[in-house]
Amino acid sequence: MRLYKGKIPLIVDELLTALIKDGDIEVDNQDEARLDLEAVLTEFVRRERQVMDDAKGRMEREGMSYSMLGKMRSRVAREMGFPPQDEMLPYIIDQLLTMLFHSQNIGEVFAEDAALRKKMAPVIRRHTEVESELDREVRSKIKNLSEGTANFEIEYARVMEKMKRKKGLS
Repeated sequence: MRLYKGKIPLIVDELLTALIKDGDIEVDNQDEARLDLEAVLTEFVRRERQVMDDAKGRMEREGMSYSMLGKMRSRVAREMGFPPQDEMLPYIIDQLLTMLFHSQNIGEVFAEDAALRKKMAPVIRRHTEVESELDREVRSKIKNLSEGTANFEIEYARVMEKMKRKKGLS
């Protein structure tokens, strides 16, 4: 699961539309509420990038192989109090719920936490699972290279960046 900065406005619009339409929340100022939600997701992206940068920096200093990135990322995330990959969706939803309950721009929250989670999860999941689709597409384009080699990693990063730009995700 990966949250892209370019997807944040779309996610926020869908979340607000769904929650307002169903009467789950009452919004005093929709533009400001949108900015509040975007701020939560933008901060998540910033922290995620910081975790990755710290992990890459440590690996470089310690002379570790790129194949250890996942383990190093997990270790850095744990140290920074950031969720592991498999707990990102609940973490994001918790952050959004906290914002809903504390925002000056949300007049009232009528729905229970569980109901809000149930409505928010599919929207966020739909927009964050783009990564696995991109991964499959990139791997199909570089299938002639052996995975785990330096050439594979370089070409994978190059093709991935090209695909992200093409789809407006970078």
